[in-house]
Amino acid sequence: MAAARKDLLKKVYNMVPPMLESFHKGQLGRVGVIGGSEDYTGAPYFSAMASAKLGCDMSHVICEPGAAAVIKTYSPNLMVHPIMRQSKNAGASETASSISAQVVDMLSRLHVIVIGPGLGRDELMQDTCAQVVAEARRQGVPFVLDADGLFLAQTRPELVDGCKECILTPNVVEFARLAKAKGLDVNDGEPADLCAKLSKAFGGVTIIQKGPADYISNGEHTLVSDGEGGLKRSGGQGDTLTGTLATLLAYRKAYHDGIWDHDGSMSRSETLALAAYGGSAITRECSRLAFLDKGRALQASDLTEHVHTAFLNTVGERKETPQL
Repeated sequence: MAAARKDLLKKVYNMVPPMLESFHKGQLGRVGVIGGSEDYTGAPYFSAMASAKLGCDMSHVICEPGAAAVIKTYSPNLMVHPIMRQSKNAGASETASSISAQVVDMLSRLHVIVIGPGLGRDELMQDTCAQVVAEARRQGVPFVLDADGLFLAQTRPELVDGCKECILTPNVVEFARLAKAKGLDVNDGEPADLCAKLSKAFGGVTIIQKGPADYISNGEHTLVSDGEGGLKRSGGQGDTLTGTLATLLAYRKAYHDGIWDHDGSMSRSETLALAAYGGSAITRECSRLAFLDKGRALQASDLTEHVHTAFLNTVGERKETPQL
């Protein structure tokens, strides 16, 4: 392990709460994944389960009723809320405001939200999420935008401009769309420089540019996560990343809330970057382990069972954990 990578992961380790008997249910993370439409039920499940497998106490999926019925059959461990509506399924009195109000009512019970897995481009779904993002930002609830959640940043950049409590996770195609929305040429510069430029264009939003190496930047500082991953590029692996990021952001809250004894030397800006770096490193290790196991047959679901092992291999468990 390169020295810089080892040092960064050591800091991630210091941000992760130990497992203590004094903690109560919910202190180690309450995450909400918003997405899940009729056509896409796997993505929010993969995200929420990655969150749970990394140690989040309570993982919620907020989705369409049709998606909820299916996702509930995937796992009894997730809390599934059939709140979202696609335009064709909305009642006459159901609007983006009335639907988002139900989601907003949940924000006080959540530490972090993920928006995008299985969301789709339906206008009502997008409008609902736009209102949720605005309120999450007002309340200071950190959020991760991925997949069709990134369409919000592309088409309504004011929702995220200057936000220091969010992470965008574009792949190559999504990065190009975001760059175009901000008038940047993706062919003009090296990947690390482009990631920093796009972050600056969004006012310092943290961006994880996914690829053969992941570039992480807030416009001022850029990290490179280049741990070995798998060679299969099956759809859905990014959902493991969003769930992992969500739990690390919840751990970040626990760190800054001081729910265990530590020196508190890391700033919120530093811990946000560490959450992004740690999420990337764990997900890349997940992909590597799943590929070793499945080879070219690898599917996104194969990453889920490797989340904990990937965490142990990269970050490591706290020494305060009792031996079971």
